[in-house]
This record gives sequence, structure tokens and C-alpha cells, in this order.
Amino acid sequence: MRIVAIIQARMGSTRLPGKVMKQLCGQTVMAHVICRVQACPLVDEVVVATTTSLVDDVIVAEAERCGVKWFRGSEEDVLERYYLAAKKYSADVVVRVTSDCPLFDPKVLSQMLEYFKTETVEGLKIDYLSNCLNRSYPRGLDAEVFTLSVLEKVFQEAHQLYEREHVTPYIYEHPEMFALYNQINDEDISTYRFTLDTEEDWKLIEAIYTSLYQYGEIFSTEEIISLLKVKPEMVTLNTHIKQKNTYLIKSKL
Repeated sequence: MRIVAIIQARMGSTRLPGKVMKQLCGQTVMAHVICRVQACPLVDEVVVATTTSLVDDVIVAEAERCGVKWFRGSEEDVLERYYLAAKKYSADVVVRVTSDCPLFDPKVLSQMLEYFKTETVEGLKIDYLSNCLNRSYPRGLDAEVFTLSVLEKVFQEAHQLYEREHVTPYIYEHPEMFALYNQINDEDISTYRFTLDTEEDWKLIEAIYTSLYQYGEIFSTEEIISLLKVKPEMVTLNTHIKQKNTYLIKSKL
């Protein structure tokens, strides 16, 4: 079972252009995401999936600097980009992550993949596993796990524009077709917002990194929550920010 984590990334962003290349404690946001995904021991390969647009040449250069593989595909049809990247790098199982989540938790992903591998070996049919169907984790810790065969089916059958732009709606909007599973955290911490969409999000993430980051180490979600409980004023930096769209998973990165 070859597990490939595909991190989608592009320079375009309506609210915070170029956000994935912003410098955060000496590394780009995207580099921190790559490092955190690589810290999950069950991931066999990390791939950055970007677009063919010239503006995204910098994304490819950063992927190469970080020592990971990359794929270039459609800017609008992100589903196609994912499918072709998964095929190129011989994925049996795909992990979907976005590049604007520098607080991504490899421990959470490890728990999800352990469950996925153990249960499928024992015969449980899992087409799709995520931690945001019923949200108990903050935005910014999102991960989706699905098989290549499921991705191929979606690629062939999903035709609506939003289904192509957002990769996985066709899966979770058709529970009669797919076996859906959701990881729930022991404590509901979904009121926190750890994703990077706006300048306010950046201020919070930068403050967290300034307080916790040490080169070569990955601080945990538990450490972040402890920090925010000691310094509750930090939470107010982005609590008023609303998610841009109504879909479960952000896309078009």
C-alpha cells in the first residue's frame, strides 16, 4: 500500500496572494507544510501539485529546494491535477493536504492512516476518511485520505465545476456510493482557526511560530492550545474571519 501525500499549491489567492511563499521563521509557509507532512512516518512520498502557470514556477523551485517531487497540471480542474499526480507517482492511497496550513499536525494524520491501514487490512471498506466531515479539529489541520480507485471514479464521473475545483465534494455528497468515515478528536477544538487565508490569520500563525518554533522540531497542536490558553488575546486575532466558501475542504490552491 503506497501512500502518497499530495499538497496542492499555487501563488494565486484572492484574499492573500502569494501566501504559501511568505517567510515564517526563516522558511516559507509551504516548506513548513512539507516538513510537517513528511513527519508522518506512514507517508511514502510527498508531492507538491501546482499549476502550469508561469507564476507558479516559484512553487516548483521551492518544492525542489525542499527535496520533494512535484507535478504541474490544470489551474481550474484541481481534480484532474490530483488524479494525474497520483497516477504519475504510483499512489495506492492519496492523502490530500493544502499548502496554506503551516500548523498541520502529523500526529493527527498518523492516527488517521493507522486506522485506515488497520481497518482495511481487516476487511472494512473505507473509500474516504477525513477529519472534517463532522469537524472537531480546527481549520488548518484538515486531511483527507482516499484510494486511487476512488479518485479515478470521481475523476471519470464528477462533471460539475465545483466538483472539479474542490476535488472531493463528489465523494462526500454521495454517501450512497462511497463508504465515508470521519476522525473525531477527543476534545472539540474546532472553534480555533489555524488556516492561512487572510492577514489576520497570518498574524496569529506568525505569533504562534514566534512563540513555539525551534528549527528542526515540530511543535504539536497540544502545545498550540496550551499557548493560546495562556495568551487568550492571540485567539482574537482571527476569530472574526469567516470561511470563504461553504465546502468542507478548501481548494484551488
